[in-house]
Amino acid sequence: MAEIQVPIQASMKAMGQAAKLAADQLADDTSTQRTLALKIYADLLIRQSADIIAQNHQDLERAKQKNMTPALMDRLMLNPERVRAMAKSVQAVAAQADPLGKILALWDRPNGLRIERISVPLGVIGIIYEARPNVTADAAALCLRSGNAAILRCGSESFASSKLIHQIMQNALLQAKLPISAIQFVPTMDRAAVSEMLVMSEFIDLIIPRGGKSLVAKVQAESRVPILGHLEGLCHTYIDQAADPVMARQIVLNAKMRRTGICGATETLLVDQAALSMLPPILEDLLQAGCEIRGDLPTQKLNRKIMAATEEDWHTEYLAPIISVRVVAGVAGAIDHIRQYGTRHTEAIITEDQATADLFLRKVDAGIVMHNTSTQFADGGEFGMGAEIGISTGKLHARGPVGAEQLTSYKYLVHGKGQLRP
Repeated sequence: MAEIQVPIQASMKAMGQAAKLAADQLADDTSTQRTLALKIYADLLIRQSADIIAQNHQDLERAKQKNMTPALMDRLMLNPERVRAMAKSVQAVAAQADPLGKILALWDRPNGLRIERISVPLGVIGIIYEARPNVTADAAALCLRSGNAAILRCGSESFASSKLIHQIMQNALLQAKLPISAIQFVPTMDRAAVSEMLVMSEFIDLIIPRGGKSLVAKVQAESRVPILGHLEGLCHTYIDQAADPVMARQIVLNAKMRRTGICGATETLLVDQAALSMLPPILEDLLQAGCEIRGDLPTQKLNRKIMAATEEDWHTEYLAPIISVRVVAGVAGAIDHIRQYGTRHTEAIITEDQATADLFLRKVDAGIVMHNTSTQFADGGEFGMGAEIGISTGKLHARGPVGAEQLTSYKYLVHGKGQLRP
């Protein structure tokens, strides 16, 4: 697909009109076709893996020339293993039960009316994302599974690989006899296309931004379309005085260092002042793994290699091998810190005291709250959703990992036998 040559406003309007028509078609009973398209898509991703990686090399070369950060380079990079994982996610989505037409509630009224609430698609979803080409595959698969049309707009960083991944999806749609306009890709790197999407309330029912602070801020400031926010993941892990020291050591290292560039990576470690003796080996593990540590004064006293943390550190999502560490006054201190600095993404507690865990799980306000496990599990695939479009940090409609089921709404069906309201 060549880059748009006609005026962007007219081109985006045409895409919106086509998406609306496709959404109407998908809302019909197309479950079998949608499942077939997803299976074909997963197969084609594997078959064309070498082509996808070749396009990704072009993206990586441009990214190097722009001095992209290591975290973004990691998100951008595709290799055979990651393409297989992408296809596996699509296969998992294809294997899920159709989320449409489910009876969510059913009841009878005294006057004989029968009322049911059933799941329906949202309609047309606009997804704006940056340097992650796998989002193209995940978003396309989840929107199709949930019977929604989609308009995908990737960042310039992942343009070549995302474009090919989308073309493969269109091939799958054709083979399954579904409209190719069901999943569209904005074929321009011009940022004006984003501004157009944000005012297309006539055609787009929901905007999902997935990217850095500047992108999310732009969407929040300019959008006339409802937004499902995926904000930054400033995730905390809290070590309670009743934590198992071995478990705490293993979890913290994994939560920070498994992949530092993902939104579920722990960025701040909070430690109960009564558990300070557990901290030295944890700090040493992190340092040995190449992690820079920025700590408060009690933490600095434990290891001379630790830098002084500033107020800015408690606000920072590093997406890099850097962690901030703070000693707090028990679980109440941890909850207070998270309340002040957290982004409502993912928070974790390590403790063997169930009452303390229950308090943390109940009081911490986040889309995902964990007990005795790594924040790196903050992922729709790990939740059994096959894939995710993002982690919703808001409270309306969907919260936490957004999979196919979270991309549906509902309507009420009222069945009568001639009743009249007095």
